[in-house]
Amino acid sequence: MKNNFKIGVIGGGSWATAIVKMLCENVDSVNWWMRNEEAIDHINSYGHNPNYISDAELKKSKLNLSSDINEVVKNSDYLVLAVPSAFLKSTLQSLEIPLKDKIIISAIKGIVPENNTIVGEFIHNQYDVPYENIGVITGPCHAEEVALERLSYLTIACCDVKKAKFFANAISGRYIKTTVSDDIYGTEYASVLKNVIALASGICHGLGYGDNFQAVLVSNAIREIKRFVDQAHPIDRDIKESAYLGDLLVTAYSQFSRNRTFGEMIGGGYSVNSAQLQLKMIAEGYYAVKCIMEINEKLKVEMPITQAVYNILYDKKSAKKQIKLLTDKLN
Repeated sequence: MKNNFKIGVIGGGSWATAIVKMLCENVDSVNWWMRNEEAIDHINSYGHNPNYISDAELKKSKLNLSSDINEVVKNSDYLVLAVPSAFLKSTLQSLEIPLKDKIIISAIKGIVPENNTIVGEFIHNQYDVPYENIGVITGPCHAEEVALERLSYLTIACCDVKKAKFFANAISGRYIKTTVSDDIYGTEYASVLKNVIALASGICHGLGYGDNFQAVLVSNAIREIKRFVDQAHPIDRDIKESAYLGDLLVTAYSQFSRNRTFGEMIGGGYSVNSAQLQLKMIAEGYYAVKCIMEINEKLKVEMPITQAVYNILYDKKSAKKQIKLLTDKLN
């Protein structure tokens, strides 16, 4: 790593904590913004985030923590965004430092709801950051397994592959392997859609559907994702690569997937509000499915799984009936 480049992380949740842990393996220091002053004091004292993946041991000697977002942005060349998409716009509202000369890496798996755009588009449109300075972190990878130092693979996508390689090098280590891509649209949309599919997977599990059906659901899902990303941004891509298919599989099947867990609660009879209160974390797919459906009004892609999830969560239709209707559309 080149020590003259400074890296900052915006966010205090699971992914922010995992990214900080990865960065501390290879860089001299990490600037880290989070809103919670008590969490900052705890990390500075004990080297653990008390609220998210608290098992992750953080090298506190390498951390410059601050609740002042302008301080962190000012002192960083590369800036990793790791806040829920629903709160990105409000998080950046107090920003006074321009972003146009920064390299922005999004670790957010959602759509900015106020603008109905993926994060890369939002940053480009709102802050004049050129696309060659915008990157995306995608899986397949769960923050919780990073905390456990289990072997994980990440894809870094950026139009400027040299910048992608630089950041990939910054997070590679004993238990992190990385690859790079130039497909920021496809990887980002796929990372959004896999959360919607994970909701569907959880709903079906909550309703009592078994592994045989789940296999059909997921195989149909990757085709649904391909149809959407090819229509949204048509380039030559292999949907079977880990950044697309692998990310879908881990999110649809894993015990760590909050979207799958949220879906299970819905399938088990919880209301949306009750599931949100019980989960105590953001299920990005809940917000994403509404945004995707609105975007798809223009694209007109066939998306039966996404439509079923939307009908259940937003139109309050019976999960049992909607999934039964969906079973007749899959093959």
